[in-house]
Amino acid sequence: MQLQHYSFLQLFVIRTCLSLSTLGVDMISVNHSISGNQSIVSSGENFELGFFKLGDSKKYYLGIWYKNVITQTIVWVANREKPLSANDTYSAELRVLDGNLVLTTESKNLFWSTNISNTISSNTLVAILSDDGNLILSDGSNSTPPLWQSFDHPTDTWLPNAKVKYDKRMNTTTILTSWKNSQDPSPGLFSVEMDQINRQFLVKWNRTEMYSASGPWNGHIFSLMPEISLNSEKYKFAYVDNENESYFTYSLRNSSKVRLTLDVSGQIKHLMWAENLMEWQLFTSQPRLPCEVYASCGAFSICNKESATFCNCLTGFTPRSDTEWDLKDHSGGCARKISLQCGDGKMKGSFLMNPNVTLPEYSQTVPAISAEECHSTCLSNCSCNAYAYDNSACSIWNELLNLKQLSPEDVSGSVVYTRLDASDPALGEDAKSGKFPLKLKVIISAVVVVAVLLLCSFSYIYYRRKMAKRIANKQRTEGNPVPHWFNREREARNLINENDKQDIAVPFFSLEKILTATDNFSDVHKLGQGGFGPVYKGIFSVGQEIAVKRLSSQSRQGIDEFRNEVILISKLQHRNLVRLLGYCITGYEQILLYEYMANKSLDTFIFDPTRSKSLQWKKRFEIISGISRGLLYLHEDSRLRIIHRDLKTSNILLDQEMNPKISDFGLARIVEEKTTEANTKKVVGTYGYMSPEYALEGVFSIKSDVFSLGVVILEIITGRRNTGFYQSKEASNLLVHAWNFWERKKSLHLLDHSLLESCNPKEAMKCINVGLLCVQEDPGDRPTMSDVMMMLHSETTQPLQN
Repeated sequence: MQLQHYSFLQLFVIRTCLSLSTLGVDMISVNHSISGNQSIVSSGENFELGFFKLGDSKKYYLGIWYKNVITQTIVWVANREKPLSANDTYSAELRVLDGNLVLTTESKNLFWSTNISNTISSNTLVAILSDDGNLILSDGSNSTPPLWQSFDHPTDTWLPNAKVKYDKRMNTTTILTSWKNSQDPSPGLFSVEMDQINRQFLVKWNRTEMYSASGPWNGHIFSLMPEISLNSEKYKFAYVDNENESYFTYSLRNSSKVRLTLDVSGQIKHLMWAENLMEWQLFTSQPRLPCEVYASCGAFSICNKESATFCNCLTGFTPRSDTEWDLKDHSGGCARKISLQCGDGKMKGSFLMNPNVTLPEYSQTVPAISAEECHSTCLSNCSCNAYAYDNSACSIWNELLNLKQLSPEDVSGSVVYTRLDASDPALGEDAKSGKFPLKLKVIISAVVVVAVLLLCSFSYIYYRRKMAKRIANKQRTEGNPVPHWFNREREARNLINENDKQDIAVPFFSLEKILTATDNFSDVHKLGQGGFGPVYKGIFSVGQEIAVKRLSSQSRQGIDEFRNEVILISKLQHRNLVRLLGYCITGYEQILLYEYMANKSLDTFIFDPTRSKSLQWKKRFEIISGISRGLLYLHEDSRLRIIHRDLKTSNILLDQEMNPKISDFGLARIVEEKTTEANTKKVVGTYGYMSPEYALEGVFSIKSDVFSLGVVILEIITGRRNTGFYQSKEASNLLVHAWNFWERKKSLHLLDHSLLESCNPKEAMKCINVGLLCVQEDPGDRPTMSDVMMMLHSETTQPLQN
């Protein structure tokens, strides 16, 4: 008995010691497996493979992590969909069996397998953990390609030397999937996959809703993630396309630690290990803000970029799981604090106003001629949890998803009313009564009165129009010319046909609503005079500020431009393009409604001796970068390839934060995806910004826009207009002036005097170089917008020949 007891004790101690140690080898073979606390380590001791658990969880996983990083950083998980329990860990074993690497328990339960079919004997198979973090199963007796490797089956992390690829033979794509939360590696809602057609990465929610992209790879950078470039100091990116596959990969230039991860927040994060700080530092992310992630906060919640926590439940709601929210997993969303008491044919509960928000996804449009009727329709439907009456349309929602709170400066938002039970303390007394709010009744009554007055006015206008038509018909019969204003009205009626309306992605606004917003186009609200008519500031009843562009009734110009702009710009969505909110065509009126830009146009700053002082170098460089991003989107990243043809400082608008937005697309042209050049008999645009080939020959291309950008860049840097050199002895225009200084190696003398203290000389020289490259006479010598973005955000710039 004592001998048996001693043998058992001795075996227990030996096994315990083994289980508490790393085996010190980098492979698993038929005669070598790992279990318990055992692990294997790559030959250079960069990575470790073993079992782990996270936090207080009772679940165990097989995974790979960095060996020498203090904070355990998991880069790959085998059994993320089938974790081991605490009891399973005592018998779980990773070993080679029947031609595969498998994770099983004593009871023969299979938790994970490489799941391949091969005829190679298991006796020669080995699984090796390489020093780049790749677990490779191969025939140890020769150097044939791997039978299986973890790099082909990533979880949420893309490591150096791994491929994110499209397999042309199998028609499969590598997919990275986020963790559910920071302590649960099971598959989350967000995924990244390669778009082999456009050579970019797509980020999706629930594998269906694409909400972000890296932008196409141009051989140097991703257009929307220029920080990730071919010539980084720490790594080298590459794109390969052959008959079997197309893929992206990157390799390290030194011993630094770099990884790209699809975070639980739904953002692609580019991280670098800072050895001196002993932490992972964020280099870049896409999307930039968590609120740009689709459904980032789950149902019945709201994402606010101004809030420290980003995700918050709507008033009257609480997180479904506080634990999950603490772990940054908001996918479960929020639930009601007080359940709705609905039924018995009674309308119960009322609504709480949520102003200046984006409209949620998956709305249902129901008939309603007023906000009060929309309110009642939702209240009488037990499934309806929210409504919005916007632009004379009633929308209702059973579930609120992807609701975002806009900043006070953003005037493009809507009002959404969320339904609460009548007993909810968050409701006011008027709301608890279940009646339509008194304030809104007053507003509606006032609107009705105004509508009656407008009806009288338009009855008079209608009478005038009938008389005009009668006169026109008479003149035509007698051989006299038809009045100019009548022709214009007839053109306007045919301006937008039914097919066009299907292509317009913005709503129609009634003239009455616009007249109210602008106080009947009062001169007090006039912002300026555009090429085809005046622009007014308007304010809708909900407080939303808008810019109203009214086509001049005194000019035959602009009909085609109006149609072009309303159809074209409604399809464009980019932070550096002005946003079209709606349009109106009524009688003689053709009107476009834009987001209001508080700081007006760029030319009002850079050419004003006083206001220009507020634009220090950092902001001017940001403006140059923003304009370039917007133009890159038009040329390469939008669904349509668009040539603007009228890029100039007066068409660059500035929002509250002085962010630039390209505007005025009346002269823009759509060209075929692979077309870079076209011809026109009618040269339109602004002299001083036109490229030579366009002004002289009518040939316009994406390089025409690049030329205009070069002029704009030089104007931003110098604070001088290109055409502001009249009777000057030094040069005929700004471009010649800049070339002269470049050749004399005195380029920094071009800088606006207000920039002398804040200027970054290296960036300034880079911008001057880029500007001069853009205005070269031969279009072929000018860079593309991808090249411009790369040069602005890299350490090197294409050399400019004197």
